[in-house]
Amino acid sequence: MSDTNGRKVIANLCISLDGRYHGPGGPADFGTFIPYAASDTARDHMARMIEHATTAVLGRVNAEGFLGFWPSVAGSEEADPRDRAYAEWLVNVDKVVLSTTLTEAPWERTVIANAPTAEVVAGLKATGSGDILANTSPTVIKALLEADLVDRLYLVVIPEIVGGGERLFEDGLPATTWALTEQHTGKLGEMALIYDRARSPEPASGRRPPDGGPTRCPAATPRSAR
Repeated sequence: MSDTNGRKVIANLCISLDGRYHGPGGPADFGTFIPYAASDTARDHMARMIEHATTAVLGRVNAEGFLGFWPSVAGSEEADPRDRAYAEWLVNVDKVVLSTTLTEAPWERTVIANAPTAEVVAGLKATGSGDILANTSPTVIKALLEADLVDRLYLVVIPEIVGGGERLFEDGLPATTWALTEQHTGKLGEMALIYDRARSPEPASGRRPPDGGPTRCPAATPRSAR
């Protein structure tokens, strides 16, 4: 999808060497990830991530967890300055929470959207300015990857094989190409990586590629967002 107005869709997640974002015990089994997610490298990564982000897109569960915790950090003098900056950003940024059960937002500057993830984010991308951030909301990020809507991918890869749990990159995603634009390695061996989606320019209307093939490959049909 062409980026017609400069808005980028960015996504961030911490994953293990075997591509998982939680352990075999279920979604709450993320103790292995915590030391790496709280490292200086990860905190600097987070600061870069929110620098140009003006909209946050969250799933309901993620929103309840984040907005139940981070506002208290914003006013804590003991918190790391980078954590306070993220907390203040989250409180003040425009938020879209994707939910089929919530009818009104219990948080300030928040809109509830009961619609497919890709549809909501495509609408946001077509209007306004600034980056659109999906931060550690796996179901949201997966739906955006399925629809090929992610323009920049922030990953913290930890030096652990957790051996079970859900993976970010599942079978059935459309084949896409990414360019590594920034990387940092932390003291614990974690890697903070930034990948930009390498999109080929679409051929002009009515023109065919030099190899005589079809003007456009059939688009992969995204699976329904979970």
